Amino acid sequence: MKRNIYTLIILLFGITLTAGNPDRQGEAGAAELLFNPWARSAGLHSMSTSFVSGVEAMRLNVAGIGRIENIEFSAGNARLYEGADLGFNAFGFVKRVGTGGAFGVTMAAVDFGDITRTTVDQPGGLGGTYSPSFFHVGLGYSQTYANKISVGLLVRGVFESVVDVSASGFAIDAGVQYVSGDNDEFRLGISLRNVGSPMKFDGEGLSIQVVPPGSDQPLTLQQRASPYEMPSQLNIGASYDFAIGTENLIRATTNFTSNAFGRDQIGVGAEVILLENFAIRGAYKLDFGDSSGALDNIYTGLAGGASANFKLSDSFGLGIDYAYRATNPFKGSHNLSLRVSF
Repeated sequence: MKRNIYTLIILLFGITLTAGNPDRQGEAGAAELLFNPWARSAGLHSMSTSFVSGVEAMRLNVAGIGRIENIEFSAGNARLYEGADLGFNAFGFVKRVGTGGAFGVTMAAVDFGDITRTTVDQPGGLGGTYSPSFFHVGLGYSQTYANKISVGLLVRGVFESVVDVSASGFAIDAGVQYVSGDNDEFRLGISLRNVGSPMKFDGEGLSIQVVPPGSDQPLTLQQRASPYEMPSQLNIGASYDFAIGTENLIRATTNFTSNAFGRDQIGVGAEVILLENFAIRGAYKLDFGDSSGALDNIYTGLAGGASANFKLSDSFGLGIDYAYRATNPFKGSHNLSLRVSF
């Protein structure tokens, strides 16, 4: 088993040699797969690859879904790019099963709001509105060995539709987490995200009616859309816990992100956990590598957040999380999450 895990780690590291090509920027679709609706990890600029757990792990590193006591429900909302009227909502459920196993279900959808219907001839609107439907559903499983090594796999269905045009596909996430130290203070995580089938829009919305010259009978022509790839991504992260007394700690983390269709990113962050009930966190992320002909990623610069956990009984807990991330352009993104565990 250890040999298989080490082989997986080597393979994931090897992918970094071919990922991160800025010349391919703009060729991928389904960009909402990179959105993060969860506030705890968003407060660290999504750089918690090495220690993320529970429902949030199904977004960043599925290997961590089993690092909870028993059951966790979570709901999250992100107000993306303040001023753009764009939202992202998610819900998830995780349960431990058997010896070291855990499975989870997650659903997420983009909230575009109501968009005015327009045409070339009537740019002021036709008097109606529409709202695209971008929806994901995922099923994940992880296995933890001796509380030190966790491996996980998640399959996600991706569905996108706009009026009479739609596309669908699937994406696979895989991840590894490793914990070491007398008090589990050192953590290492590797995750490969959004590797899946190409997607292609199709439907009646791509058909037009034309009347050929010399004929009075209209013909329906079907336009063919080009396929597009998933925005695959590799994350490698590490963290270390510095104990302050017996109930407080500072967790320092760093993370490298290799984007297959854009510039790579690297960042550092830290969170202070007080009495296991309160936490504040902050992070800084930047792009690096060849920038010729490539745009900067939207999420660069500072991020921060806070959490409050309430132990309502020996087996029932409630958590509330908030995060803010700087964006370029726009006015930043806000995240709010609610967690229930028992």
